[in-house]
Amino acid sequence: MLPLVSALRICFFLLVLPIFAVAEERKLVVGMELSYPPFEMRDAQGEPVGVSVDLARALGVHLGVPVEIQNLPFDGLIPALKTGRIDLIVSSMTATEERARSIDFSEPYLKTGLCLLVRASSDIQSIADADRAGRTIAVKKGTTGHLFAAQKLKQARPLVLDKESACVLEVTQGKADAFLYDQMSTLANWQRQRATTRALLTPFQVETWAIGLRKGNDALRGKVNAFLAEYRQAGGFEKLGDKWLAEQKAEFKKLGIEFLF
Repeated sequence: MLPLVSALRICFFLLVLPIFAVAEERKLVVGMELSYPPFEMRDAQGEPVGVSVDLARALGVHLGVPVEIQNLPFDGLIPALKTGRIDLIVSSMTATEERARSIDFSEPYLKTGLCLLVRASSDIQSIADADRAGRTIAVKKGTTGHLFAAQKLKQARPLVLDKESACVLEVTQGKADAFLYDQMSTLANWQRQRATTRALLTPFQVETWAIGLRKGNDALRGKVNAFLAEYRQAGGFEKLGDKWLAEQKAEFKKLGIEFLF
């Protein structure tokens, strides 16, 4: 039989520890790769900023909990979510059938598409032109461009690289014929490399981005979907576009291409 003091100590810890556990759970841990401006990036002080960061923090306000941003490699986000290291993925992630076998998704919040960055002197005008024998197409590992290349390119050779900047460099140096990526990034990369590249911005595969959740977390998924609907109704996405993507919005309008939000 335990002494009275020891028994009281055990009871105290049994009562108090759950309180600390609940307090620890009152935090939303959001995973994203902070290397995709202007959606996910760091400011001059090293702090997370961008479209997705603002969206995640607005979700935290809606839920009444603080948000912690965890910077993870893009292809490590789903494993981190499935193992419980993070609660959500807000990282410009396309909701695909393949990913939906592993995780759940919120309702879509943004529409985009795959397109091409090619050398300025290239004769490529479409994905069909790019998919020819002897061509090399750069793709970033773990992205839908990577998936598209693996599944649908029949003749061109996919070149899989870890970094977006490396893919762009392969094109500018003439080592790759094209970089297969999303519209917004392709526009930004062309704007930085106008002398050596061309952007073919009309998408050949339309995609939607959504927030990733663990399978079966229906309660949180319902709250996230409610937030997205309210946020859109209140003009939140329009404000995000004006804050972070004003130049891109103007360029898309000039080119006659539908903007993302």
